[in-house]
Amino acid sequence: MIAFLIYLPFLLVFVIFAVYAERKVSAFMQDRIGPMETGKFGILQSFADVLKMMQKEDIIALAADRKLFLMAPLVIFVSVFTGYAVLPLSADIQGSAAETGIYFLLAVISLDVIGILMAGWGSNSKFSLFGAMRSVAQIVSYEIPLGLAILCVIMLMQTLSLQEISLQQVGGLGFIHWNIIQYPFLIVPFVIYFIASLAESNRTPFDLPEAESELIGGFHTEYSGFRWAVIMLSEYGMMLLVSLIAVILFFGSWNTPLPNLGPVRLADWTSGTVGQLSADLWGTFWILSKAMLMIFVQMWVRWTYPRIRVDQMMSLSWKYLTPIGLFMVFVSGFWKLWM
Repeated sequence: MIAFLIYLPFLLVFVIFAVYAERKVSAFMQDRIGPMETGKFGILQSFADVLKMMQKEDIIALAADRKLFLMAPLVIFVSVFTGYAVLPLSADIQGSAAETGIYFLLAVISLDVIGILMAGWGSNSKFSLFGAMRSVAQIVSYEIPLGLAILCVIMLMQTLSLQEISLQQVGGLGFIHWNIIQYPFLIVPFVIYFIASLAESNRTPFDLPEAESELIGGFHTEYSGFRWAVIMLSEYGMMLLVSLIAVILFFGSWNTPLPNLGPVRLADWTSGTVGQLSADLWGTFWILSKAMLMIFVQMWVRWTYPRIRVDQMMSLSWKYLTPIGLFMVFVSGFWKLWM
């Protein structure tokens, strides 16, 4: 219910403004203006796009597998959104308190590859099928280094509960208690996680399943209108999800970054008292603020680096990220046992 009452409305609003923000960020990085005509500074452009897509005709190719074609966007979105069910928002507000929260999350978001494959196969288009097969290879490959990076944190925290990982980063010294500061070698697993999360989200430079330069639009080439919008909603939903996971695992979750400095109790002032509304508001503010910063970095990377080739993508995963991830698992185990 937490996911439906809080995260779903936030996700729907977030997507509208994230699309606008990405257009403005890309425009700034390319020395352009970006949306300007629809509303003040183009602020209403995303709302206009939503209205347009809701009114567009839902076209299904005659040769398409109708059932697979219609179900695919729903499978993609549900698999991504279900991952929000185990995320904490503050010390008192959390979704499922499952002790195996991170395990459940990794398992359920992996199912989006089934929806992508359904979309590619059901479209009965060679471009869509090529994009779907690329996505299968990409997601399966990058889930391994991503899982290894997460395993490093799990070994150090000795828990699979996301809320317990958050609670272990509580303290009056603010960011000093964050995992990436307490265990400096976690910088390497974080970099691996960030690269793999870009691949999981099909974001540039890993947007090969949607490579418009050679595949028109990849696995969603044949989709139009609202169904295409659902697929895009899933992509931005995945961006937000992997950002929230990164914040929980490495950057203190819902804890304040500000430390207590003698009589200046910054940590106390910006955390609130547990059990009170102020604590929930501060916790929600901090975790979402950190996630927004992560999303900005994802957009920054997208408009900085070019798309890589398929062989480069597979080589990066299997020859570099996976071996380094395995090595960092051993480092984490050594640190936990002997340090």
